[in-house]
Amino acid sequence: MATAEAGVGGVPPKRSRKPLVFGLLLAVLLGGGGFYATWSGMILGADQADSGGGAPEPLTGIAFVPLEPIIVSLGPDAGSKHLRFRAQVEVIDSAVADVTLLVPRILDVLNSYLRAIDTASIEDPQALARMRAQMLRRIQIVTGEGRVRDLLITEFVLN
Repeated sequence: MATAEAGVGGVPPKRSRKPLVFGLLLAVLLGGGGFYATWSGMILGADQADSGGGAPEPLTGIAFVPLEPIIVSLGPDAGSKHLRFRAQVEVIDSAVADVTLLVPRILDVLNSYLRAIDTASIEDPQALARMRAQMLRRIQIVTGEGRVRDLLITEFVLN
């Protein structure tokens, strides 16, 4: 019994390749259009496309106030005897004089914090980020909100 799909001589008719070619052409055009829109900055970052490869803008509005080094003796159960700590405070330009005036108070807060912290926490390399955040918050409380932007630890040596 022959089926209705069979063509002449029992050979099935050929399917048209037009939908496949049309689909591939459409995919290539849409992919190319999406690439161009992203690359040119039309979507996902128009502000980045404007900056291009020009010279960066000068840094303004920040200053750094260096802090004196702090040396803290660690307890007898610690693997090290001393901690040497040095940092700089990133401040806004208009607050340099205020923060410089408060440096002794900042050193007092940092010294008190470093002496009170558990020696196992000091020796843990992953704890430095948490300690930095704690010290920054204490400095911001001492100096007042909006003056200190960041704490940059330049030396943290256990010996």
